[in-house]
Amino acid sequence: MANDIFGGLGGLLGGLSKTGLIPKDTPEGKLLSAQGELSDLKKQESELLIEIGRQAYAQNPSAWPQHSRLALVQQNIAAAEGVLDEAKRAQEAADAAKAAEDAKGRCPSCGYKNAEGIRFCQECGSSLAAQAKSFCGNCGQENASGTRFCGGCGTRL
Repeated sequence: MANDIFGGLGGLLGGLSKTGLIPKDTPEGKLLSAQGELSDLKKQESELLIEIGRQAYAQNPSAWPQHSRLALVQQNIAAAEGVLDEAKRAQEAADAAKAAEDAKGRCPSCGYKNAEGIRFCQECGSSLAAQAKSFCGNCGQENASGTRFCGGCGTRL
């Protein structure tokens, strides 16, 4: 891991020498440039070795002693992706509910947030009755007034 950190710093500093912030003809510039190039080459080497390993594994997975560990890690990845997807859906639903709540009482003309029960905008005087739309509390989809089911997710309104 230390190699990754210092390799990354070498690449960054090597990049500085390439941009002209550190002159290439100075000893420091040459050192940083060489460190950056070495870091880039090691990264390319690692990427190629990973690609070779994946190809070799794909040809005969059970021939590798790490096969069972890899299968377990892949199962854990799938489970973590499921948890992440669920958390994303929950966040989207929460955001949609917040947007729906925020839209209540908002003037369609000027966007001013009016108190509940107000019939005319307190900022511009427009009728708030024209705001004949409702928002789904599940997905935030805007629906016409009187709609019984959300057009975005099918939830009963």
